Amino acid sequence: MSDFEARVTVNQAQAARPARLRAVPAPPPAAPIPDPSAPTDGGPAGGGPGNGAPADLWDRRVAQVLAFMQSRLTGGYDVDEFGFDRELTDAVFLPLLRLLYRDWFHVEVLGTGNLPSSGSALVVANHSGTLPLDALMLSVAVHDEHPAHRYLRLLGADLVFRIPVLSELARKHGSTLACNPDAERLLRAGELVGVFPEGFKGVGKPFRDRYKLQRFGRGGFVSAALRTGTPIIPVSIVGAEETYPLLGNIKPLARLLGIPYFPVTPTFPWLGPLGLVPLPSKWLIQFGEPIETVRYGDQADDPAVVFNLADQVRESIQQALHRLLAERDTRMGRNLEPESPEKEQP
Repeated sequence: MSDFEARVTVNQAQAARPARLRAVPAPPPAAPIPDPSAPTDGGPAGGGPGNGAPADLWDRRVAQVLAFMQSRLTGGYDVDEFGFDRELTDAVFLPLLRLLYRDWFHVEVLGTGNLPSSGSALVVANHSGTLPLDALMLSVAVHDEHPAHRYLRLLGADLVFRIPVLSELARKHGSTLACNPDAERLLRAGELVGVFPEGFKGVGKPFRDRYKLQRFGRGGFVSAALRTGTPIIPVSIVGAEETYPLLGNIKPLARLLGIPYFPVTPTFPWLGPLGLVPLPSKWLIQFGEPIETVRYGDQADDPAVVFNLADQVRESIQQALHRLLAERDTRMGRNLEPESPEKEQP
């Protein structure tokens, strides 16, 4: 047999054998289609990635925003006789102010138990800081730190209510003109009323005079408290003086603009609008023990009684300021207390 015939014979024999099947691995199972209603690792059904927020929470938030916008557009909201808009305050003003209160100034509050849960009280505080941020932070402290979550009705200078947009915002936030008739009406209605007797003398004083109380004027706030039998609660605020340290006052510009002072601070006017950003500082707010006025009710027109009570409130605030400054400076390891912390003569 030739070699060619032998190769043909071998090939024919191999072709006659049955073919062997090779095992093919099965394809991986297809991924299941996710069920939108099933909970995920990030939280309950419908929640965002990793935030654990239920779908109905977002639905409620959207519904609340839409309802709020509808009420604003249709006028379906209530304001009191002074223009206070509780709904707008809760939905807009307080959330914005809390950004400063909690994250920028890290405000600590002491003595909230001295605030009444109901009924009227006159809250009297020191005033400082070039811009009146202390009044706004005080209103947040009263609402957020007290269990009753009460609103502080601030008494503002007439300049506030001469500026078109600011006037409307101030009234909707609960402020009104600093005058005895309005103060007495609010107190008789059982409101917490906030007043800053130093006025522009306090908020516009130079940084070198920080935490030294200015005169309390004619004591009109005391007369309002006496006529209504309202307790006076002294409040000491530390931290506002450092937000806009007042280094100078350009008086010609102030007269031209019709404002009490034109401030010069480390950042304003050098940085333009950025100079309006407050410097971060540590704040302490302390509510002192109430000073009862019922026994002086028939002496509201006696100048001696009014001046003595005003001086008592002033000294209470001044002494508390020195204690708070010492406490804060001890914590922070720095000295921002005035050089002469001795008791200032009225």
